[in-house]
Amino acid sequence: MREGWRNPPDLAERVPEVVASYPDRMVPVSPKAAAILKKRTLTNLYNERPAWLDNAHRDLDAAVAAAYGCPVDISEEDALTRPLDLNRERAIAGR
Repeated sequence: MREGWRNPPDLAERVPEVVASYPDRMVPVSPKAAAILKKRTLTNLYNERPAWLDNAHRDLDAAVAAAYGCPVDISEEDALTRPLDLNRERAIAGR
């Protein structure tokens, strides 16, 4: 979603990189598009924080919480300590 916002098809085109193992380059379709794309940084996106981005982060947070068997409304402290505790339990069990 972020990539689509940063390089929409009407403003940028994907050009294969010369080196096969490198990712494609995004090239503005016009000078006007280049000026618009120059302002489409991740910093600006997160400073604007549009609703679609908040919704995507909320959905991702819920999916990660579910994957770890945590409630969606888990506190930040629990979100940081639970995976660490789970990792420690698995390390001990694997000995």
